[in-house]
Amino acid sequence: MTLNKGSLLIPALLLFASLSIGQTKSSPETAKPTMTQQDEFLIVGMEARTNAAKEMSDQGIIPQLWQRFMQEGTLQKIPNKADQNLYVIYTAFSDKRSGDYSVVIGARVTDKSQVPEGLVLKTVPAGKYLIFQSEQGPAWEVIPAAWKKLADTEDKGQLGYTRAYQADYEVYDLKTFNPQNLRAELHIGVK
Repeated sequence: MTLNKGSLLIPALLLFASLSIGQTKSSPETAKPTMTQQDEFLIVGMEARTNAAKEMSDQGIIPQLWQRFMQEGTLQKIPNKADQNLYVIYTAFSDKRSGDYSVVIGARVTDKSQVPEGLVLKTVPAGKYLIFQSEQGPAWEVIPAAWKKLADTEDKGQLGYTRAYQADYEVYDLKTFNPQNLRAELHIGVK
């Protein structure tokens, strides 16, 4: 699938809303998360530093990062892609959900030797990851609802694990990407 400027608004809203964890309504009941042991992998993409408070204001960094990513055709510039997915990585947390963190929008790669100028290489660490499936529907509804459900579950002590706050990520299959009707995977690093 080719992403264009017209599809920019939905991902920007999706990410902005996904960080507004306490500001969205809950989604309908979804399947229980599954556990996986994830091997380390590499992501190349655009990076920005932000925090939840900033993203809930009109000064959000993530929509601007999405705009740059799309306008500059960044996905097409990334060599050695490992798959047909788009990844949004959250890492370098300074204080769990409330502090600053880094966000990288990009692609999983097979070779770390070719990082285009202006992009970064990040390693998603090996470890245990809980995989939450969002509901299927409009991105601006289902992704924030999935993050809210995760936050509520964590706040109630019902996650079953302690979050690692090393790396969390969203996965979007570009072959079936339709912001009006999508389902995403949220991979949450746990100890």
